[in-house]
Amino acid sequence: MEVNYKNLPKCELHVHLEGAAPPEFIRQLAAEKKVNLLGLFDDNGDYSFHNFGEFLKVYDKACEVLDGPNEFYRLVIEALKDSANHGVIYTEFFVSPDFCGGGDLVAWREYLAAMESAASYCEDNMSVYCRFILTPIRHLGPKQASIIAGIAQESIGGRLTGFGMGGDEQFGHPKDFSYAFDMAREAGYQLTNHAGELVGPHSVFDSLEYLKVERIGHGVRAIEDTLVVQRLIDENITLEVNPGSNIFLGIYDSLNLHPIQRLREMGVQVTVSTDDPPFFKTDMTKEYTNLAKAFNWTKDTFLSLNKCAVNAAFCDTKTKEILNQILEREYV
Repeated sequence: MEVNYKNLPKCELHVHLEGAAPPEFIRQLAAEKKVNLLGLFDDNGDYSFHNFGEFLKVYDKACEVLDGPNEFYRLVIEALKDSANHGVIYTEFFVSPDFCGGGDLVAWREYLAAMESAASYCEDNMSVYCRFILTPIRHLGPKQASIIAGIAQESIGGRLTGFGMGGDEQFGHPKDFSYAFDMAREAGYQLTNHAGELVGPHSVFDSLEYLKVERIGHGVRAIEDTLVVQRLIDENITLEVNPGSNIFLGIYDSLNLHPIQRLREMGVQVTVSTDDPPFFKTDMTKEYTNLAKAFNWTKDTFLSLNKCAVNAAFCDTKTKEILNQILEREYV
C-alpha cells in the first residue's frame, strides 16, 4: 500500500524563519511597501541564486521588507500554515535580533512578542506547535554574537527556548564564539550550532569541544571522520539534517550519495528538516518522499526519526507528550 507522505505528522528542528518566507509573501510585502526587488526572483517567480554566497545576499535582500513586528507576525502564520499543509505539527524557527530590530533589545522584545502571539494563534487555531531559537549571525563576528547573547539573557522564557548560531560557517572558528554560548547556557538555553555543512568534520568536533552544544545543525560531514561520528554517538548529539538543502547547494550531487542513511546505521541520532524551504525548492512532503525512494525508508523509519526529533526538541515535557501521542496515533 502506497504511503501518503504529505499526511504523515512531522516534526522539524531546523528552519530559518526568514528563509521560510514564500516568494509570493515577500512580493506582496514589497508591493505594499513599494519596494523594488528587481533581480531577486527568476522567471518562475522563485528566489534566484547560484551558489551559497549569492544565497546569503538574496536572503538578506528579501529580509528588507520584513521590517517590523507586524511583518514577522504575518510571517510566522504564513510559514506555519504552509508547513502544516505538509503534515508538520512542530517546528523550531531560528530567529535573530539582527534581523528583528537591528540588535536593539527594546525593539527585539516587540518583534518577539509579535512572533509569540502568532505562534499562539497557530497553536490554538491549527493545532501546530513551535518554538524559537535565538540566533547570532556567525559572519557578523564574535563581538556581535556576544551582544546577541546578552539580548538572549534578557529574553528567555515562553516559546524562546534555544540558542544557536547560523550564518557563514566558513567565517572564524567556533572557539571565537564560546563566550556567547557560555552566556546563553548560563541563562538556561538549550544549544545548537550550524556545523559540518560547508566545512568538514572538524567544524562539528570544534562545535562540541568549544561551544558544548547538544545538537548540531546539518553535521553531515561528520561522516568523513569516524572519530567525530563516534563522539556524536557517545555524547548522544542529535543532527538536524537537511537533505534537500544539501543537494540544492551542491554539498552532495544526489540524495543517493547523501550520508544520512549511513549516519543512522552507525548509530547517530538524525532528524529531517527543510532549512530554508522555498529557497531550496523543498518541503517536508518532498523530503519524505525522496528519502523513502532513495533508501527504502518506511513509515516505521519516519516514526523513529520523528520520535528522535521530539526527544531532542527544545520544548517542555508536556508538549513532547502531546507530540508523541499524535505520532503514535497516526503512525499505525
